[in-house]
Amino acid sequence: MTSSFEALLPTTERALVHRIATAQAEGRTPSLVGALVRDGEVVWTGARSCVDGHAPDADTQYRIGSITKPFTAVLVMRLRDEGLLDLADPLEKHLPGTGVGEVTVAQLLSHSSGLIAESPAPWWERTPGDLRPGLTDVLGERPLLHPAGRRHHYSNTGYTLLGSLVEAVRGVPWEEALRTEVLAPLGLDRTTTQPVPPHAGGWAVHPWADVMLPEPAEDLGLMAPAGQLWSTTADLCRFASFLAHGDDRVLRAETVQEMRSPAVAPEEGDWDGGYGLGLQLVRRNGRTLIGHSGSLPGFLAGLWIDVSEGLAAVVLANATSGPVPGVVAADLIRIVAEAEPRIPAPWRPLPEVDPALLALTGPWYWGTYAYGLALVADSGVELRPLRGPGRASRFRAGGDGTWTGLDGYFAGETLRVVRRDDGSVSHLDLGSFVFTREPYAPGDAVPGGVDEGGWRGL
Repeated sequence: MTSSFEALLPTTERALVHRIATAQAEGRTPSLVGALVRDGEVVWTGARSCVDGHAPDADTQYRIGSITKPFTAVLVMRLRDEGLLDLADPLEKHLPGTGVGEVTVAQLLSHSSGLIAESPAPWWERTPGDLRPGLTDVLGERPLLHPAGRRHHYSNTGYTLLGSLVEAVRGVPWEEALRTEVLAPLGLDRTTTQPVPPHAGGWAVHPWADVMLPEPAEDLGLMAPAGQLWSTTADLCRFASFLAHGDDRVLRAETVQEMRSPAVAPEEGDWDGGYGLGLQLVRRNGRTLIGHSGSLPGFLAGLWIDVSEGLAAVVLANATSGPVPGVVAADLIRIVAEAEPRIPAPWRPLPEVDPALLALTGPWYWGTYAYGLALVADSGVELRPLRGPGRASRFRAGGDGTWTGLDGYFAGETLRVVRRDDGSVSHLDLGSFVFTREPYAPGDAVPGGVDEGGWRGL
């Protein structure tokens, strides 16, 4: 029996329907649509509408606002993986003349550049993009508010610069790069820069009366890479699966994992939130979620992924304010994770094992701290403390008999086996830390030596 493509239980489906129905009713939004992915497969969709018989479906477009930012970030990471830029590069190296060229690509991706959050007046989300024909119009007279790299300060203008960076390096418009390099390979045919029927209209709902007002849907011009896109729950479910697992046609798994990793400390007082490279990171209901929220006048959107549970949820609404799709999406994940927890894959032995690697497993000692070394798939290893908290890490095997740390304290550090002249193992060296088979055994290669008197009582 597998858990990957089984239908949800009727009780779980009813709980999901109840959650979005409550969100639509209490949030007073004309329509709301949700979808849930489990192990890469859409297992549930639902919708509520104020018009009987006209509920949206998974193919109905909504404007997704800042969920556009992860798409722009993917384009930038593709340039990095191709060697056309480095995340540490200053913007000026590839996009000269902005006046803020000392900020780096990584700082722009993680909202730590210190740039202003919004473009100067008039309100850019409700006015035509041609009011800001150049980057100087987007940035204004005082674009830098904080020292670069010192704090997280969300910046729509920063993603405008990243879109222009993509155009400068790639030599094609941002929209064209997005379509050919991301949308087409992933099959996101209903994700577009302009609405394509069927699509929802954007509405403002009066805060003190049950009446509505249509919102304008402006072309954002240069600001498009920060929030232009329209999409559907079906397309965003596919995009969520890509952000969880990668796709070699667009970005390999290691790169999307890098995007999901914290790149900057959260704002003071918001310790349940953070930001990676184009992706928001939050703690909700005791779970770590990655994804993004979005809003533009007339629309609200939320996309969250729980990688460990193999779950993702998308919620879209067509109101300027009201429901919080990010909260609703997190609740959809919680409902399924609690009602139908993921069934682990069966344990299976490794397909083969190198006797020399097997001989390295077991206890090792860093000073008097006891660690255990275990083999994992693809000749990798895992080093964990045997008692209490400590510095645990997984390591990927290299082609030269060493391993590279993947996470934790030793991420990026090199683990190697040091042998004696006769070929026997002397110790493990991990970033200058020495691990021996016994704690402070005489003759072991312990930095500083071992007291000749040996172990003793009081």
